[in-house]
Amino acid sequence: MEDFKANREIINQAVDKPVIAQSSPNRTRLAVSLFYFGQGIAFASWASRIPDIKHTLNLSDGALGSILLALPLGQLITMPISGRLVTKYGSKIILTITAPLYVLALSNLGLATAPWHLAAFLFLFGVIGNMCNIAVNTQGVEAEKLFTKPIMTSFHGAWSIAGFSGALVGLLMVNLHVIPYYHFWIIVALIWINVFFNYKHLVPGKGAQTERKPKLFIKPEGVLLQLGIIGFCSMATEGAMFDWSGVYFKEIVKAPSSLVILGYASFMVMMATGRFVGDTIIARLGRKRTIQFSGIIISTGMFISVFFPFVVTATLGFMLVGLGVSSIVPTVYSVAGKNGKIAPGMAIAMVSSVSYLGFLMGPPLIGYISALSSLQYSYAVIGCFGLFVSFLVTKIKAIA
Repeated sequence: MEDFKANREIINQAVDKPVIAQSSPNRTRLAVSLFYFGQGIAFASWASRIPDIKHTLNLSDGALGSILLALPLGQLITMPISGRLVTKYGSKIILTITAPLYVLALSNLGLATAPWHLAAFLFLFGVIGNMCNIAVNTQGVEAEKLFTKPIMTSFHGAWSIAGFSGALVGLLMVNLHVIPYYHFWIIVALIWINVFFNYKHLVPGKGAQTERKPKLFIKPEGVLLQLGIIGFCSMATEGAMFDWSGVYFKEIVKAPSSLVILGYASFMVMMATGRFVGDTIIARLGRKRTIQFSGIIISTGMFISVFFPFVVTATLGFMLVGLGVSSIVPTVYSVAGKNGKIAPGMAIAMVSSVSYLGFLMGPPLIGYISALSSLQYSYAVIGCFGLFVSFLVTKIKAIA
């Protein structure tokens, strides 16, 4: 979900013009929230069936790690293209087109009969997903202009709730012995219905034209690099949980097939909860303490699941990891945008460029380490990221 923010500079450029809504603000807010929900449930549906697809294709941990790289690679390559499309045609048009295509690309994943099929379909899933992500995030910024209070957090909360819902649907599909392809087509139908009834309520209009070409990566310096590294660790953890939690529960925890998705579901529900209460916690503790505690919580959760690989303890551990990662990246972006030396959009883009590498590299890293040792050891390595976050944030004076 955090790759929604990776192109914040592009989004900022695309929403400079005043917003004129065709529907009431609340109806527009609902429509945008449902599009966020659609994004989340589509991604969660894929994540929930990774263990089944891995088994069907008889993939080793190392092979799966390499194949999983195709999805973020597709997202990464498409970043500049997505920004140009949204800027030229407007987020409403691009979102209306790409949202149905995104779930159609999801259904293709259920057709894979060879490793290279899965890699190709994942790459396409990433390409269309990035276009959809930029469009829906731009819609979120435009919809927020209709209100006198910030509402962006609620949109990202909708994505997280969708992730949990998608995990529950996946659990149901597994228990009903529904193959991934049919499962994914149920999601296709759901999203297409959502698009049909809600596209007309999105914020209309085109983004402002700009002569600046969006860059794939911008070299960060000083405190922005430190913030980017913190974001990297958090997003690497998220990527590891998204793509490997089901496999971990199946192969290490030895959970019954009906409970394999429990780890992913527990992670997602706590991440969603953390995002809805994060602002209150930050107001009480401050940003620095919040990130420090978040890093410790991540490591505690990971180490519990590593040293006590049982259903109850691993579920508790994954819940702690979800709570730990929930506030780190939003807080890091907030601090970057208020740095006072560089324009907010530019600063966020710099930090995002480094942070997003974590989401790109986390899942393959798990696979490679697992191939050399074990999946359990891989999760122990990720657990160290939380401790590093807690240590690094103490060195950043810009975070209060």
